[in-house]
Amino acid sequence: MRDAIEEAQLGDWQTQWQPALIKVLQELRRKGVPMAQWPQSWHWDWREKTARVQGFLAFPGFCIVCGGVTQGLMLLDLRKVAREPSQTGKPLVYVDYLEVAPWNRPDLEQRPQLKGVGMALLTAAIALSEQEGYRGRIGLHSLPQSEAFYRDRCRMSDLGPDGAYQNLRYFEMTAERARSFLGEE
Repeated sequence: MRDAIEEAQLGDWQTQWQPALIKVLQELRRKGVPMAQWPQSWHWDWREKTARVQGFLAFPGFCIVCGGVTQGLMLLDLRKVAREPSQTGKPLVYVDYLEVAPWNRPDLEQRPQLKGVGMALLTAAIALSEQEGYRGRIGLHSLPQSEAFYRDRCRMSDLGPDGAYQNLRYFEMTAERARSFLGEE
């Protein structure tokens, strides 16, 4: 786990993630799978996302590198506040983007090379929240394909679709749930 996204990670994303993802997309197209069922993060451009916030301390990035290759990326925003009724207005760490390398995604690979990369990144977000004095509170908008992960596996509070944010469902982890989550992981 590294608390930065550097040129080496962006290079891995470009030279290893992108070709692997293109191969997956080509296979899905060949099988006639509708685009609505393709990985919903396929269009994310990590180079652009990190360039937009480069140099701003409020937007830390994290990555996981294993075997010399980037396995997961996460970009955070420290300027948001909680919406969950028991936590309203309290600061939290907002997970702006979190993505796992295509070969580690169980929805794309029958036998992912590494398991738990997303959970490890989420744990890092909670740890940063603790470090910042936010008591583990985190929030995020989820792509539809990931909603079950955040709701069922991470047991985050589902605050419903957010009309102000592409109608994506908004999830939060309260301070109490974060303590429990860290105890489980």
